[in-house]
Amino acid sequence: MTVRTDLHLHSCLSPCGDLSMSPAKIAEALAARGVQLAALTDHNSALNCPSFADACAQRGIVPLFGIEAQTREECHVLCLFPRVDQALALGEELYALMPDVPNVPERMGDQVYVDVDENIIGEVEKYLVASADLGLEDLAARALALGGLVIPAHVDRPAFSLTSQLGFVPDGPWDALELVRMPPDDGQPPPEGRLDTRGYPLITSSDAHYLEHVGRRAFDLDLAGDALLGPDGSVCVEAMRAALARRPAPGRRAR
Repeated sequence: MTVRTDLHLHSCLSPCGDLSMSPAKIAEALAARGVQLAALTDHNSALNCPSFADACAQRGIVPLFGIEAQTREECHVLCLFPRVDQALALGEELYALMPDVPNVPERMGDQVYVDVDENIIGEVEKYLVASADLGLEDLAARALALGGLVIPAHVDRPAFSLTSQLGFVPDGPWDALELVRMPPDDGQPPPEGRLDTRGYPLITSSDAHYLEHVGRRAFDLDLAGDALLGPDGSVCVEAMRAALARRPAPGRRAR
């Protein structure tokens, strides 16, 4: 069994996200485009995840609850959880470790969180696209301790990625790497100048900030007969981890 999957979506909580990106509208767009499993991943916050849970339930979409965290190194990392409370817990920790830079909506964009009916519940004061005082390794360890998956974001982009900030993909407990474009898998080492993904499983996702972008780079996740949902009805992280491990992985690493 394969499920159409998009693990990188921004809502109206992200200052770079369009105000039309309410969790309800995102879920509607996902359903219209055949996406069955999706993660909401706002910058450094999970405050729209509760309404995303409700919206996905109404549309028959399996949700993951995430954050696109920004580390001390200015790397963006997707931290994905099966439960809302796990994502909210990481969000609270990140917020406390972020600088006290106020958001100015007129200049930086709105940062609102809403209910499933699109009523505004509140607005985040700190500017969310900022680095938490937490290193890459410590972020990964914390996300794993909370029961999540860890996927460095858009590693082939020239900003806010492992390669832009560090110059390479370091060893880490990465369940996959997110790319904008999948490289060819010809069984050969990458030529000079091409990104070395070092055998980690690879995915693409929409990184949608506007409704028309939802699902644009969704991928098929092969569950190979495993149950996606656990007994409590939330995503089974181990099934997800095993399915991600079956994704294309040029130069696959020995595990």
